[in-house]
Amino acid sequence: MDWEQRYRVRDTPWDKGYAAPPLEDYLKDHPIKGKVLVPGCGLGHDARLLASRGANVTGLDVAPTAIERAKEFLGKVEYVLGDLFHLSEAWKEKFDWVVEHTCFCAIDPNQREAYVKSVYEVLKVNGRLLGIFYLNPEVEEGPPFGIKVTQLDLLFNPYFTLEKEWIPNRSYEGREGRELLRIYQKMV
Repeated sequence: MDWEQRYRVRDTPWDKGYAAPPLEDYLKDHPIKGKVLVPGCGLGHDARLLASRGANVTGLDVAPTAIERAKEFLGKVEYVLGDLFHLSEAWKEKFDWVVEHTCFCAIDPNQREAYVKSVYEVLKVNGRLLGIFYLNPEVEEGPPFGIKVTQLDLLFNPYFTLEKEWIPNRSYEGREGRELLRIYQKMV
């Protein structure tokens, strides 16, 4: 997928113009503080929501146009052009939280193990991952690529402890009942 081209021509149906409803709902009762990474941040809606609630947020994306457009919005977020799979040593154990929403379902499924390892590496000891995973996008070919709960377990269990999971009460229209929210803690 040429993400830069998609942003350049504004062919971004995944961008709904506002933060993910499951993230909004979670933050009502569970503040996320400290340094937070939002990989595949796109235009930064989730990143700005987190920052507005007091987190120190870094939004990361591979598409220069997405980063440029994200910076046009008000909000205290550091936007970085970069690839989660090719980060420098300076990113190791830098973040208290990673908040995942649409990056994992957008990457080729063959990259998922590398994704998990990258997230593990950027998290501090006892850091957490809040993941909103797309279970069943009902498309023949992705992205988005769905995933089964058993596959999530196989990928994340060697590196993370699952603290909690649930089907969110609210999602973007058309995703109701197809997302799974999980909170993981990095194993040491």
